Amino acid sequence: MLRFIFACVLAVVLASVMLVGTLRWVDPPTSAFMVRERIAAGADAGRIQYQWVPGTAVSAHLKLAVIAAEDQKFPVHSGFDIDAINDALAERESGGRVRGASTLSQQVAKNLLLWPGQSWARKGLEVWFTVLIETLWPKARILEVYVNIAEFGPDVFGASAAARVYFGKAAAELTPGEAALMAAVLPNPKRLRISEPSTYVRSRQEWILGQMGQLGGVGVVERLEE
Repeated sequence: MLRFIFACVLAVVLASVMLVGTLRWVDPPTSAFMVRERIAAGADAGRIQYQWVPGTAVSAHLKLAVIAAEDQKFPVHSGFDIDAINDALAERESGGRVRGASTLSQQVAKNLLLWPGQSWARKGLEVWFTVLIETLWPKARILEVYVNIAEFGPDVFGASAAARVYFGKAAAELTPGEAALMAAVLPNPKRLRISEPSTYVRSRQEWILGQMGQLGGVGVVERLEE
């Protein structure tokens, strides 16, 4: 029985390593979150808009904007922002609002391969896949996958579809302001709207633009892609 259990665990580990390793070079046709949305949509599944584009076809301004908005330590961490995790735990213990501390790498692991939720099983898998992604992929690939599978609005996934739907242009043509507006809705793209930005979204857009400048501009992205 122990040998059988060990063999099963080893098979799962090897399969996950092969899957993540393959996705370093093979562009995913969909994601776990998109599959979930298609199942929930039923007969309306065709309304989901998604088109993969290579990282070179996405504006560096958008890549910088998502780093500024979601994970400013992305260029230097190894998958986890320990300071952000500790701050979130301390805030939860003090009775403050529960806030996320997920890095871009963790979000790629969750959105691409897993499901939403706070169970220990899901969190454990997220940690495992994040370690694999950070080990097997370069930072540029993580960023490329992130901007391609992130949800920017109801049924709108990825930079290409979002740029076309909301601005009528290619993802490569996004301006810093448009990129910051897209990044501003990432915490809750089903409630926060690019097409009808609230005062909160506009203020967040301005904050992100300021952070993009403080981080050093698109040179941050260019160094990751060298």
